[in-house]
Amino acid sequence: MTRPTPDAPLKIGTRGSPLALAQAHETRDRLAAAFDLPAEAFAVVVIKTTGDDAALIAADKPLKEIGNKGLFTKEIEEQLLSGGIDIAVHSMKDMPTEQPAGLILDCYLPREDVRDAFVAPALQRIADLPEGATVGTSSLRRKAQLLNRRPDLTVVEFRGNVQTRLRKLTDGVAEATFLAMAGLNRLNQPGIPHAPIDPGDMLPAIAQGAIGIERRSDDAATGEMLAAIHDARTATLLAAERAFLAALDGSCETPIAGLAELDGGTLRLRGEILRTDGSEALADAASGPAEDGAEIGRTMAQGLLARAGEGFFDWR
Repeated sequence: MTRPTPDAPLKIGTRGSPLALAQAHETRDRLAAAFDLPAEAFAVVVIKTTGDDAALIAADKPLKEIGNKGLFTKEIEEQLLSGGIDIAVHSMKDMPTEQPAGLILDCYLPREDVRDAFVAPALQRIADLPEGATVGTSSLRRKAQLLNRRPDLTVVEFRGNVQTRLRKLTDGVAEATFLAMAGLNRLNQPGIPHAPIDPGDMLPAIAQGAIGIERRSDDAATGEMLAAIHDARTATLLAAERAFLAALDGSCETPIAGLAELDGGTLRLRGEILRTDGSEALADAASGPAEDGAEIGRTMAQGLLARAGEGFFDWR
């Protein structure tokens, strides 16, 4: 295996947000440690994606109006296919369930905290929000879950990085917003007022907290390097969750939540589907051998689809 050097570095593609860069640097540091290489043997390449358009973020343009699957991945994957980069680092909750021909996603880093975070300057819990309060989120899942539990709330579109969202709270655009605990932990920025939300109250997004590393399927040398930092436990969890999502034809227009957990050799999967306006939610849970996770996910999705009936998913 030819290893990268400062003169011929491995090129790591990523979005340019502070969180995306933190994830790319974590990938670089794990690879450097695994092969006793200097940080200079890796080059982080920032690629702007459709979902990163500053004007659309400032205007709080809903994701579903910008595009569909691949909002945060298309341009990065194009660079990967053309050889502009050697690997791509992604937040797995942004990833479509299928990769373009010629690319493979078979390396995951150890999963971080899966929970959502309630972010508000003066409040600790969703239950603390006064009746009729305004909350901000760009996530259809979170919006649907909030309106299902608290139909009195007003939910407004809320995009941008952590600092942008905090500024919007200070400006009174909303009284609270939501982020992923994993992102807050990886950014390691003290002073952000937040509290974790129990998954029983708000089931997280599919693959939340997980980082995936994509490569060209014919690049065996890079695949061998990535195998050294691959986390098998995370792969087992995501196999179940992403099979559940794939069977539901999930997209950014789809309020779907799911969480797999391991207890020894047993996998437990919880799943939830919601109408986009939050008027109805259907949930299920199942357990089985960890190696059957993908089948557990597919079976649960089929059961929820049968219960939902025609017209439940108004994006179809």
